[in-house]
Amino acid sequence: MPNTLPPITTPEMIDTYRSEILGILSENDPDHIMIGFTPLMTFKLLSGMQGELIHACAQAGAIAGKYYPQGSTTNASDGPSNPEDIHEALDAMEEAGLVLSIHGEEPSSPVMERELCFLPTVEYILERWPRLKVVLEHLSTKEAVEFVQKGPEQLAGTITAHHLLFTIDDMIGESMKPGLFCKPVLKTGADREALRNAVCSGSPKFFFGSDSAPHPIEAKRKGAAPAGIYSAPTAVGVPVEVFRHLGSFAELEKFWSKNGAAFYGLPIKEDYIELTQEDWIVPEEMDGAIPLGSGAILSWKL
Repeated sequence: MPNTLPPITTPEMIDTYRSEILGILSENDPDHIMIGFTPLMTFKLLSGMQGELIHACAQAGAIAGKYYPQGSTTNASDGPSNPEDIHEALDAMEEAGLVLSIHGEEPSSPVMERELCFLPTVEYILERWPRLKVVLEHLSTKEAVEFVQKGPEQLAGTITAHHLLFTIDDMIGESMKPGLFCKPVLKTGADREALRNAVCSGSPKFFFGSDSAPHPIEAKRKGAAPAGIYSAPTAVGVPVEVFRHLGSFAELEKFWSKNGAAFYGLPIKEDYIELTQEDWIVPEEMDGAIPLGSGAILSWKL
């Protein structure tokens, strides 16, 4: 995720970011459990980016450019206000075969309608750049699911563990749970049902996206809590019961591992992880942040 401070926007920053990730992994993985881990690098699209810079980022190993509409999410105040602000960058991405990953929300719309209101912009991008692969990230609504299903082959969508599990009532129904506040915000039960049906359908257009945002626990409990869920510690084990409940266990590997790699043109990993059926309680705090499912009893462990 390149919406850091400062944002990842140049080949030099991509190289540095990759080195930092691998360095921290080396320090914290003495048993080499993550030996097969490969960071997939992206850059943040900013208004006026030139094609030459995009091609340089591709040569540095970036596989995607990420479009955060201005004011839509964390560290997006410098994002493009519309696709024409980044038209030269999108031209170059189409030429280079890079994927455009989009935080698909219209920030000027009411919060529950922002994803829906951004869909015409995605439609415009698909028509204006017909050879550009587009991922509409962290789908949260029934309408967005249907949009991706009906869209061309070069359009896909990611779905998170938290949007598969929770609704707006889980976040604010009984009491305010800042650990569940994210963007796009959690939606209704009907929206969640559409997401679950999509991931269990076996369609290659839908695949897993963690959208993990480890905001410090102190920040999440302040009056103005930042949007984002720390999903990384539990996002792999949490959705298993969803697939089992819907009788679609066979589709789990496609959703997690195969569909995304195929869309991005990446090789399928030959290594495996193992999930064991074992009850465990998710801690209230992990790595200084609130993990997805904090305090809950989960039935599967990595």
